Amino acid sequence: MPDRAALAAPASARRVTVRVSTCWAFLVWLTAIVVTPAAAQPDTVFLEELTWTELRAAVQAGKTTVIVPIGGTEQNGPHLALGKHNVRVRALTERIARRLGNALVAPVIAYVPEGGLHPPTAHMRFPGTITVPEDVLQRTLESAAQSFKLHGFRNIAFLGDHGSTQAVQQTAAARLNREWQTGRVRAHAVPEYYRAATEEFRELLKTRGYRAEDIGLHAGLLDTSLMLAVAPSLVRPYAPRDTDRLPGVGTGADGDPSRASAELGRLGVDLVVTRTVEAIQTATNHR
Repeated sequence: MPDRAALAAPASARRVTVRVSTCWAFLVWLTAIVVTPAAAQPDTVFLEELTWTELRAAVQAGKTTVIVPIGGTEQNGPHLALGKHNVRVRALTERIARRLGNALVAPVIAYVPEGGLHPPTAHMRFPGTITVPEDVLQRTLESAAQSFKLHGFRNIAFLGDHGSTQAVQQTAAARLNREWQTGRVRAHAVPEYYRAATEEFRELLKTRGYRAEDIGLHAGLLDTSLMLAVAPSLVRPYAPRDTDRLPGVGTGADGDPSRASAELGRLGVDLVVTRTVEAIQTATNHR
């Protein structure tokens, strides 16, 4: 049955009620299509965690720098996981991208030159290490950069956590920039990242009283401290057994990991992030 009060109301009052209801419904609809997408944009700098529409929106909003983190899968002694470089470079590039404010982070490149196969040399003598030829890495970097250029990025920054990739990054960036010299897109090899994580952090540790032989060159105090700061679950207690040594090679670690700490690692993290952010800003502001 119709509501008697509603039927008794004047026709003009009923028209006002209908208009108010219609306007309210329109405002609700407009809020849904205008506000919701912005609120739903995920809080991440990792390209692989975005949909293609979210990525497009991010680039259009000004995130036109993409960081290409280069890791490596290799032995790191009996106390550090094989993915040390991959996990570390992902954690550090996230901090770098957030500090920059206009950058996203590409998926980590996990396969890099690690030594020969026949016979096995360098880290390839230890189980779990994966190697690729230098030209394979170079072509991978160049193809990835071409892809990022196609999708609207203007600055492609190569950040390598491994020593074997530094020269390849420089070669790839130089070749891309020769090809793109008449355009506005540039590739950047950023050696400041690796320099800060190795040479500069080593000198900083020396000022704290640590000896060079304790700091080490691979999987020692320096490397282990950085991992304790960014991914402690990948660090094992350092107490090598006889079976943890390969004949004529050793444990794969150089230095004294037992003196490492997360506190020292955080000093290194801050150093790497600060130096790298400054280097990328300089490179992209003075092209």
